Order: sequence, then structure tokens, then C-alpha cells
Amino acid sequence: MIPRLAEIPAPDALTLRFLEALGDSGFTGDLSDDDGARTVFATDNSVYQLTPQAVIFPRDVADIARVMRLLAEERFRAVKLAPRGGGTGTNGQSLTDGIVFDLSRHMNRILEINIAEGWARVEAGVVKDQLNAALLPHGMFFAPELSTSNRATVGGMISTDASGQGSCLYGKTRNHVLGLRVVLVDGTVWDTAPLESEALREAARDGGRVGTILRLLDTIGREHAAEIEAQFPKLNRCLTGYDLAHLRDKNGRLDPNAVLCGSEGTLGVLAEARLNILPIPKHVALVNLRYSSFDAALRDANALIGFGAASIETVDSKVLGLAQRDIVWDGVREYLPDDNGAPARGINLIEFVGDSAEAVEAAVARLTGTLDAAGFAGHRTGYTVAWGEAPVTRIWNMRKRAVGLLGNMPGDKRPIPFVEDTAVPPENLADYIAEFRALLDERGLDYGMFGHVDAGVLHVRPSIDMKDPKQELLIREVTDAVAALTHKYGGLLWGEHGKGIRSEFSPRFFGSLYPLLQAVKAGFDPHNQLNPGKIAAPDGAALLRVDGVPTRGQRDRTVPEPVRAAYDEAMHCNGNGACFNWDPDDAMCPSWKATRERRHSPKGRAMLVKEWLRRLAVAGTDTLAERGRPRLRDLPARIGNTLRLRRGEGDFNHAVKEAMDGCLACKSCVGGCPIKVNVPSFRSKFLELYHTRYLRPAKDHLVAQVERMAPALARMPGLYNALVGSGLGTAAMRWVGLVDSPKLSGIDLGAELRRRGLHFASPAALRALSDEERARSVVIVQDAFTGFYETGLVLDVLDLLLALGFRPAVAPFRANGKAQHVHGFLADFAETARSNATMLRELGATGVPLVGIDPSMTLTYRAEYVEALGREAVPEVLLLQEWLAKQAPAATAQAAGTYRLLPHCTERTNALASLRDWQSIYARHGLKLEILAAGCCGMAGTYGHEAEHRDTSAAIYALSWERHVASPDGLVATGYSCRSQVKRFGAVSLPHPATALLQALRVGVPAVAPEQREAA
Repeated sequence: MIPRLAEIPAPDALTLRFLEALGDSGFTGDLSDDDGARTVFATDNSVYQLTPQAVIFPRDVADIARVMRLLAEERFRAVKLAPRGGGTGTNGQSLTDGIVFDLSRHMNRILEINIAEGWARVEAGVVKDQLNAALLPHGMFFAPELSTSNRATVGGMISTDASGQGSCLYGKTRNHVLGLRVVLVDGTVWDTAPLESEALREAARDGGRVGTILRLLDTIGREHAAEIEAQFPKLNRCLTGYDLAHLRDKNGRLDPNAVLCGSEGTLGVLAEARLNILPIPKHVALVNLRYSSFDAALRDANALIGFGAASIETVDSKVLGLAQRDIVWDGVREYLPDDNGAPARGINLIEFVGDSAEAVEAAVARLTGTLDAAGFAGHRTGYTVAWGEAPVTRIWNMRKRAVGLLGNMPGDKRPIPFVEDTAVPPENLADYIAEFRALLDERGLDYGMFGHVDAGVLHVRPSIDMKDPKQELLIREVTDAVAALTHKYGGLLWGEHGKGIRSEFSPRFFGSLYPLLQAVKAGFDPHNQLNPGKIAAPDGAALLRVDGVPTRGQRDRTVPEPVRAAYDEAMHCNGNGACFNWDPDDAMCPSWKATRERRHSPKGRAMLVKEWLRRLAVAGTDTLAERGRPRLRDLPARIGNTLRLRRGEGDFNHAVKEAMDGCLACKSCVGGCPIKVNVPSFRSKFLELYHTRYLRPAKDHLVAQVERMAPALARMPGLYNALVGSGLGTAAMRWVGLVDSPKLSGIDLGAELRRRGLHFASPAALRALSDEERARSVVIVQDAFTGFYETGLVLDVLDLLLALGFRPAVAPFRANGKAQHVHGFLADFAETARSNATMLRELGATGVPLVGIDPSMTLTYRAEYVEALGREAVPEVLLLQEWLAKQAPAATAQAAGTYRLLPHCTERTNALASLRDWQSIYARHGLKLEILAAGCCGMAGTYGHEAEHRDTSAAIYALSWERHVASPDGLVATGYSCRSQVKRFGAVSLPHPATALLQALRVGVPAVAPEQREAA
């Protein structure tokens, strides 16, 4: 039995007094000092881990001012605070052992868009892609680009002066900041803007904090102009953070935004921003140039710069190889073909944009004409051109996923960020990288590379196992060597991702100007309370050091190696934050999108499980030995533990359980996360162990047995349906924690098979088929939900297959076990899977293909079954469309019409190619099928039927599906749970694609859902 797990040390007394005083001040946001929140906010996308004292979530500017005024009181001078946005920083910028100030949960509103004047005003927690989605109908966009644009907040972008692809054309974030609303350490709310001389003199007379700051900045700008001009490097990626080189703008005005952009929350708390927005280029093309080596791609970059490209990006063979094994490759493979059977060893991506097609075509022609004239006998091996927004976006998305893809390399050594955004003059890049690679090769380090060759910025991530203390020492050794190398080539250690914990190198790179940075810090933050140790420290205070802050690896290494291996789907989470995707029409992660709680995300859950495993290890628990069914002799203890839990017993197990309960087990994380963090897998393992200490709720037992009960209930469908629809039945379900239950179809599948001249499949009957018959045969693998609750769909599939000239049979029903796996009955699931797989293997051994209808249930065979039984023990079960797309139907009936497909989210993220199979099937019969971008429906098996999740399920549905279902004509959906959800909240019965296709082939009969037909 797992032990009760102690909490981490409570917040210190000063923090608790601060939180109490804040609550008394009228603060309207959220305050959290619980174990779960502190654990989740202890990491970002860096190698570091710092547990904060608490987390504060302000609702508005007034809340921020309340916090800052309190911070300035003498009694709280020792309180430290670090602002945080999306938490995507690679250098620990927002990590602190003080208080985290999270501006993303509530302060994420777009306040104003002024198209005529070309600006937008937003709160700091607005995500970049969220803003651009709002600007898209106006034909405008916020230009600075970065790979984390779907989760990085505008506040975070400004705080690190973020930039990426296209910076040579559009500049960095600071180039698009028109004004900021910043709350200073004394609570002053300051609306910043460049100041003309008279306005500056007037503002500088202010006796408060703003006047002090303006006088200081004006003095620095006037008295040190020559020194600043000589010291700051002339790079596209200049020295950001306290940017003294741009204190005066091109019109000679003093611009305080120059020091605030890139200041990483060390000078004030950014609340709002007024941003410059630009017209979206109307036309785009991307030349994808392949090379025989990555060095050749780098050395060729300078020759490409003169063609007027908007951006030139590069990717090495390591990243390309990882992309080829990822879901993203399906959308780009045609643009990156092999050359003479060999994949490219490096590529350059050259983008051209313009307001006219002719201008873009002419620019592309100039480049491709030069390439064609030079030939492809040497280092260049070929190119393709992608025309238009859709294919270009797919290729850039592949490039964006490069960061995460590197983190998914096999083994314990993982590419990590710590020297990965250096910048040098582009003409020096190839020689610089050659030396960079040499110093990594000398140390036997593997690595991947990608980046912005037009700006001289290359992302280099060496592979290190941070759980190994000896390898951790390489952080210091390599960082020192790379810092010296960037100096040699006239560059910077940080060109894109801010300084953060690398701030110890500030004095070296700023040189004689560093005391001016200290003066700026002291002017804004006289008591060093805002994100201390970053960028600049007042005299007597220390800067953080790259080997002086606790790392995630130090904690991870306390977990025994066999346990780490058993939970590797959590242990390898690197914090890249892809699960924080803002887009409501992206499947990952629905519980995060609905709650805005970081713990209800794959990253949050992975961090909690890692901490849980660490605590179990410290407690001496053999985690692997405790797995299995709860022991009967432990029942009295489990009852006692459960009673104490209901009385409010503190136990870190509960913090983890609360986060796990919010997971829908939709598996979008498995396909959507570049690291392949698999929450449903480690969630099941956690629940199995948790319930060796605490009793299970009755609903878990009921749900786990729903498949086994279905055949018996199907013998009396009228009675069952009447019962679950009655007041008594509803009350009974609510008593066990369920909201409702779907109703049985009431169709005798066996009788319907006989009426069609079909049968339940058996190995003997299948072996008796002739070769010709076997070639046209297929076995439909039943699942409990379509088989008993949506039997009409099974019949539609059979009728469709018959109409197309195939010989379908139906496998005898066996429980699939998915519900058991979801709820952590892993021993029971293994038995169920073993029994079902044995039957299916016998059927499959006859050579007749096995096909499933429901995507969630069918995909269980290639994931959970393989994990439980091993690959050899599990037969191949294809999705219906995967098999049908490969067949040549005897019937060639043609129809007309356009349909729109809402796929199951597990199918969308784990079997994306199969959706195009539906398109090809429809096209074969003259029908058009559009695959809609949509998130999760919010049902996910039994999740939406559980009372504790009813409201969240409805909120998830409202995020995306509600909008699509509002126009149901031609709409089809593949998932049983999705169709059930639409009936509940949309009052619409959507047909399965097979039903719609069957009805379309029946002349003059519109497509309807099987329930509608049954009711008729």
C-alpha cells in the first residue's frame, strides 16, 4: 500500500502574512499556496526547478497595483515576486523561490483593435495566436514570430523581446510596442510612450517613481551615448533588456519602452500593451532547398540573402529525421522528397511574401533561376516550391515543432536548452557553428540544430542526461566555452530567448556599461524585489549562476531507474508547453482550455506525477511492487484512510488525484505533444496505486463493468431504457456520481445479420472461404457502444460494404476494456485484453482483415493493448476508413454533395492520415469531404456522463463543437462519444461518415443518423 505523502515545506511565515494582507486589501484574483500549484509553477521550458512560495493570479490592473503597493511596505521588503506569462521560457526567466505572479489565467482579454490607426491594445496574458486570430478578419497581424506562438503571451514576448522567423523583415517585439501600461514597485500605474523634449521635462518634474526613472534614463542617454554606441554590437538580435542603445528613438524622443522590453519582469509588472499591427501579405511562397550536408546549408545561406526573402530558416538532418517520425510529416513530405533514395542532410527554407502574386512569383523566379543555372551536382541536391498559405503554414509548423521534436529523441540523454540561441553576424555563422560543433563533438555530445540563418541565430541543443551528476557538470563547461566562442565571432550568448539564469554573463557582455544597468535596476526596483538575480543586480546582490540553481534532473534522479522507465511518458516532459495551445479548434488539451488551470494540462500532470514518484522514493515505497489489485487485508485501512480523506486529511496523493480526475483520457497529448507525454497511460498507473490506499467511488466500478453488462442489458432494452429515463433511475445514477446514461438501440444484431445473409465470424467459417471470397471479405470488430447503443450504425456499415461488393462478417462480442484502463483497473484490463486479443488473433490468422468502427475503441488495440500484452500478442485492427481506402469497390455508384467531418480527437491526433482516407473514399463516389478544425467535444467516453465533470464537459463542448454544430447540414462525426455529446448539448443527431455515404449512394435519400431512422 502506498503511504500517505507529506506536503512540501509550507510557505514561509512572511509569505503567509503577505497573502493574508493581500486578501484583506480587496484583491479580487486568486491566491494559491497549495502543493499542487507550487509544484506545477516550479518549472518552465528550462532545465531548472524552483518551487515558489505561492502563486498569485490578478484579475486586472487594480489587482496588480494592490500587490505592488503591499510589496513596497517596509514589513514586506523581503518578499520576492516574479511575473509569469505562458511559462515557455528556456532560461528560467519566470522561475522563483518567491511568489509567482501569473498574468495568463485572467488577464487575457483583447481590449481594443483600431484598424484605421493600425494598433491593438491587449492585456499581458493574451496569446500571440489569439491576437492574430482576432486580427485575421481585418486582414492584419501582429508580426513578431516565434515557435511557441500558440501559447506564448504578449507579456512574455515583450518581457524577453522575443523574435524568430522573419525578424530581418519585421524586427523584434520591441519594434512593435507603441506603449505599455506598467505597474511599478510602489503601485504606480505608468502608461509609457516615447517623449518629446518638452513632454520629457514635464514628466521628469514628477517627484514620484516615474520622475525618478525618467531623469535617470535621460542622464544615461546624454552622458554615455558614445560609450553605448561603441559597446553595443551591431546585430539584428541586439543586446535586449535594459536596451540603452535605443533609449532615443529615430525621432530623438526618449523611449522608456527600450529598457522595459526584454526586462524579464525585473523592472515592473507589465499589465497591458498597445501594439503596432500590419497588413497580412496577400501572397506567400516558400522555396525548400535541400543539401547533402548541414554545413553546406549554412555556407550557402549568405548567397541566398540577397534575393529579398522575408526569412531564411535552416534545419539539420537530426531534426528532419525526427519530423519524419512525427504526425507533422504527413503534411510536408511532398515538399521534402528524397534525392536518389537519400533524405536531405540539411535544408534552407526561403520565404517570399508580397501584396501581389506577380511580385512573389518574380522573386521566386529570380532565386530558382539562379539555382537552376548553377545545377545540382554539388552541395545543393534539389528544391521544391510551396505556393500559398496552406502548404507554407504546414512547413513552418514542422519547423516550429523542431524544438519539441528534439526533446523526443530516444534514451535518457535529451537535447536541452542552455546555449541554444546564440547570435553572430550572419557572415560568420558557418565558421562559428563549425567550431561550436567541434567543441560539442570533443565532449561526445549529440545535438540537433535549426534556426534563422538570415539573422545569424542558430538553435543548438546538446543532449545531456541531467539525472547524471557528472553530465550535469557539462552545463557550466559548455556554457563557458560557448560564451567565449560568441565573443570571438562578435556575437551574443543570448540572441532570442532572454537571459534568465544566464544573467551571470551580463557583466562580461555589457562590459563597462554594466554599472549603468545596475543603476537602471535600482531606479525601478530599489529593494531588488522583482525577479531578483536576473539581468542586473544592485551592488551587494548576486546574479544567478547557471550551475547555482536547482535543476529538474536533480529531483528526477531520486526516482529509481526502473520506476522512471515505467513512467517515462511523464518523466521526459521537458516543459515546452505545447499543451497550453490557445486555439479552441486544436484538440490538445481540453481540460486546460476549459479550466485555465495549469495542473489540468499534460505538463501540469506530468510535473505532479514526477514529484509524486520522488516522494514515494523518499518514503521508501517500491512503486512497481505495489501495482495490482488492492489486497483484501488492506480493506480496513483503506476504509479508514477514505474516512480521514473526507475529513480533510492532507496528503500529496490527493493533489495528484485532483489533477488526474480532470483528464478526459482523450489521448490528444499522445499525438499532439512533441515529447509524446501520455497522460492516460501514467494516469491509469497512478489511479491503480492510489486506490491501494483509498476506496474507489461506486461509479468507477460501474463504468469499468459497463461493457460486460451490455449483452445482458440488451436482452431487455425496453425495461433498461425506461428505468434510466425515469426519475428513480436518474436519482440512482446521481447517487453513484453519474448524470445520465445512453439508451440501448433495442435491435437484435444477430437477427439483422441473418436477414442480410450474414453471420458472426468464426475461424472455421473464415478458413472455409475461397481465395476469391477472402479477398473481398472483412470482419467488423464489435465495440459495446456502437454494438449495443448505436446498432443502426453497425448495420449501415454492413449495408455499405455489401453495396460496395464486399463480404462483411461480424466478430462475436468481447469486451474491449478501454473503460477499465481509463479508470486504472489495470489488472482487470490486462485480463480483458488478453481474452479479446486471443479471439481476434484467431480470426486474423485466417487472413481476413479486422476492422473497427469507433476510432477511440479501435485505436486502443494499437496502444493500450500493445503496452499491456506486447506487440506480438495483438492483431492488427484497422479503422474502417484505413481498410476501405485501400480497396477497389466493385460498385462505382456516383453521388453529389459536400460534407464536413468532425473527427474524434483521438483519431485526429493519433491517426491523422486516416482522415484523408475518408476524403479519398468520398471523392471516389463524387462527394467532397472537408475535415473541420475542431477541438474536443468534451464527452471522451464516460467523462461527460460523470456528475463531477458535467460542467467542464459542457464548457469544452462550447469552446469549439458548439460553433460547428450550429450549422449541422452535411455534418458527420466519427466518434460515438462525440455524436452522443452533440445530442445532449446540440439537440442534433449527426450521422457517421459511413451512414452519410450509404444514404448518399441511395438516390434521393438524405443522410440521417441511424437513431433517426430507427425512430421512424
